[in-house]
Amino acid sequence: MTASPPTLPSTTPSTASTEGSPGTSRALPSGGPRPPVLRLRSWSLRLSPRGLGAGFAITAVGLAVGLVALSTGEFTVPIPDILAALFGDGPPVAELIVNRLRAPRVVTGLLVGAAFGLSGAIFQSLTRNPLGSPDFIGFTAGAATGGITAVILGGSAWQIAGASLAGCVICAIVVYGLAFRRGVQGHRLILVGIGIGALLLSADWYMLTRADINDAATAGAWITGSLSGRGWEHAIPVACALAVLLPVCAWLSRPLRMMEMGDDAARAVGIRVEPVRAVAIGTGVLLCGLATAAAGPVAFVALAAPQLAHRISRSPGITLPLSALAGATLLVGADLAAQRLFAPVQLPVGIMTAAIGGVYLVFLLRRERR
Repeated sequence: MTASPPTLPSTTPSTASTEGSPGTSRALPSGGPRPPVLRLRSWSLRLSPRGLGAGFAITAVGLAVGLVALSTGEFTVPIPDILAALFGDGPPVAELIVNRLRAPRVVTGLLVGAAFGLSGAIFQSLTRNPLGSPDFIGFTAGAATGGITAVILGGSAWQIAGASLAGCVICAIVVYGLAFRRGVQGHRLILVGIGIGALLLSADWYMLTRADINDAATAGAWITGSLSGRGWEHAIPVACALAVLLPVCAWLSRPLRMMEMGDDAARAVGIRVEPVRAVAIGTGVLLCGLATAAAGPVAFVALAAPQLAHRISRSPGITLPLSALAGATLLVGADLAAQRLFAPVQLPVGIMTAAIGGVYLVFLLRRERR
């Protein structure tokens, strides 16, 4: 009689029971292997190969567009001279053109586009609606009203920027207060924002009709949105704001992704919905207000950038980093087109983004209807 060897318990988790169990059918995705997960103590970051590829592709396109904008114009600067000028070793003429004329405009466009893209991604995620951007919620209209008021009153550049930011914040407080009823629902926020935005737009046109002709012309040029004449004094405040707000956006990524499934589902996994929503709205408002203060109320970037990033990466929801990259690339590309397509006439970048955004909005509404 021989003794059978002892059976050791298996340390490898069984997958057969989880595949057939209806309660755990989501544990093993059928679309291939799971994306790798990078864990640092209490932080975890899921890396999607397609998302990483989309990020690198959008970044490469943005850098290429930026180099073209630095190189072309009335005076063409070769790429080697651009790189040398950026490091302080280029010809004097190239350093003057690149570092003092073109680079501030390109950098401001990249930063403002990233801020608009992040702001639009936050509000589209909060409202769970592709139309939930600052352009429709009324926050951009509040910033525009503040800026126009400062222009008509003869304010300086810094006063115009401060009034624009203050107008955006005040408008956000009013919209949030009117939309709050046992919490803030996405559709109610959009409807209240559309109404407030319409009132502010009528106030803008009234001020323009009553203002002096020179002030009205200046305000009309500012309200269109433009990167013309932008210097490092416009880029540095936006860069500092992004350095402060980007960690907040990184912290908001997971709660916002949970809240896209609904408030009840988010509460079930421990998300404090209303505090997170308040922080997200405050962050989105600051990003929108600072971007508007630097370049004016550039239209449709906050609307189109998150959806463009979403369709390129095919992610299940709105992705904040890709939205920032898409916004930066979109705004710099639109500014380059506004400068070069109708040369020697240069259009404000807001006209070009409005044209692109209008076509995209028609496409989006047609797609949603289908």
